Amino acid sequence: MDISVVIPLLNEEESLQELHDWIANVMQSNRYLYELIFIDDGSSDNSWHVIEQLAKENKSVKGIRFQKNYGKSQALDAGFEIAKGKVVITMDADLQDNPDEIPELFELITKENYDLISGWKKKRYDNVFTKNIPSKLFNSVARKTSGLKLHDFNCGLKAYKNEVIKSIKVCGEMHRYIPVLASNEGFTKIGEKVVQHQARKYGETKFGMNRFINGFLDLITISFLSKFGKRPMHFFGLWGTLMFLFGISLAFYIGVYKLYKVYNGIKTILVTDNPWFYIALTSMILGTLLFLAGFLGELIIQTKSEEKHYKIREKLNL
Repeated sequence: MDISVVIPLLNEEESLQELHDWIANVMQSNRYLYELIFIDDGSSDNSWHVIEQLAKENKSVKGIRFQKNYGKSQALDAGFEIAKGKVVITMDADLQDNPDEIPELFELITKENYDLISGWKKKRYDNVFTKNIPSKLFNSVARKTSGLKLHDFNCGLKAYKNEVIKSIKVCGEMHRYIPVLASNEGFTKIGEKVVQHQARKYGETKFGMNRFINGFLDLITISFLSKFGKRPMHFFGLWGTLMFLFGISLAFYIGVYKLYKVYNGIKTILVTDNPWFYIALTSMILGTLLFLAGFLGELIIQTKSEEKHYKIREKLNL
């Protein structure tokens, strides 16, 4: 199998037939062995019916239907799990990604040995104020935080070696940061290709302004997990120990100073009237809690089994 094309979708019945025909034409023209995996993320329209019809006409079409809407990350994760192609390409179902980019993406992975190629929609046809400007700001912060010099983290058109997608777990809303996840797993040859962006032909966008806020929060999560995800004690244990040592040292100082004044007959206040006593007590309590959080995190990592965060309702050709 040369290529697996993974397409997550939500209420895109109008575009599916056209997208399928376009991809199939590209594959046949280049004589690729391929599979086309549609993941219906809980659509409320006739998207699944269209996918069923496509699967009857073309055995290369496979489908997964979620019980409800779980999100793009979960849809991609389900597609990655079953993808068999040497190269895995993801794209959106709204016809804004151009299937004619597939051959060049395939060549970059197979002949130039890239682990991952991320699309860059350099010229966009979205609303300037609601999408273009926020997207540029978001990508600028993502570049500086992640260290990856990519212009468009949000682009759905990407290509991967199969071993890359089998090595990562996409959950929450982490689909924007698959290049970061791949880099954290040691896949460092990550490139970028300028791709054609097309105006939406049918329907309306499924993403609002909140995706940028969620994106920043997810970036913080990934940055933390990349450093401490496998060893939470290194973070929580360190800060817990420092806070506990600060608190107990302060408490010791308060006690010694109190005894010194009592021994020398110097008028002094009760320890419980000293505000520093409560700072010391709070520091010791927080230090202990942070240390326990790190310890519990280590136990969870050691005992946690792989869990799916979605429920599949139906499958086609699988």
